[in-house]
Amino acid sequence: MRILICAVGRARKSPARAVFEEYVRLVRWPLDLIEVEERKRLPPEQRRAAEAALLLRAVPDDTVVIALDEAGKTLSSRALASRIGQWRDDGRSCVAFLIGGADGLDDAVRRRADLILSLGRLTWPHLLVRGMLAEQIYRSQQILAGHPYHRD
Repeated sequence: MRILICAVGRARKSPARAVFEEYVRLVRWPLDLIEVEERKRLPPEQRRAAEAALLLRAVPDDTVVIALDEAGKTLSSRALASRIGQWRDDGRSCVAFLIGGADGLDDAVRRRADLILSLGRLTWPHLLVRGMLAEQIYRSQQILAGHPYHRD
């Protein structure tokens, strides 16, 4: 199963990028980062729509889409692993996590999403979210493998 992280904005070299890369290195599933960027200066609503189009264009057909949004559903690590395992077992070839820009996600992304996921009620820098998400993907892999990395 392939994992995509599709994110608005470009990550430069930083400690947050290093954390992301460290966890990506540990994940055995193919994991790719696709960064998109709308360069035109647009009002927030138009920017969200343009970013949504870029994000959704990056997602292959028949992909499970998980949109990250603070108003989404909060899951435990085990529950997220269970969902990923179910999609894998159902023969889904790709799971894509979508991270919006500074103005959030457009409704078009929410409508396309199979799951709207929240990492909690706190607001996180988007570059840090990538590392946190990569760690949860690694954790899901380890849970599904029965490895003791995760402790309840």
